[in-house]
Amino acid sequence: MHHMDNHCDKPLVVWLILNKRTEEALSLLAKNCRVNTPKLKIGLPKGRRKNVFGCYTPKDETISVLNSDVIGNPFVILHEFYHHLRTQSVDKQHKGTEKNANKFATEFLREYEAAKRTQG
Repeated sequence: MHHMDNHCDKPLVVWLILNKRTEEALSLLAKNCRVNTPKLKIGLPKGRRKNVFGCYTPKDETISVLNSDVIGNPFVILHEFYHHLRTQSVDKQHKGTEKNANKFATEFLREYEAAKRTQG
């Protein structure tokens, strides 16, 4: 079972994504979680639901996002990274629940906001 190392710098990860240095953020996350770094691509696979901003394809370990704006959206990126994490730790079929993916992303954003406040 993979667990996020406690020394993972969550505020930094969010900051990198906000600055569209998303590949850096993903490789940092992957290193901390000891999983492969997922690929990142713009453009959703054909036949995806219209109202989604991102999706994760376990087969080729790729996070796909709707457009280049979404590259800078930490919630979407972290949500999809959670699915990557789950498929790496359990098996390719098990992507984890949407609720847990949301919780995972929210925790990062909460720590980012907290860090921003303490830095003033």
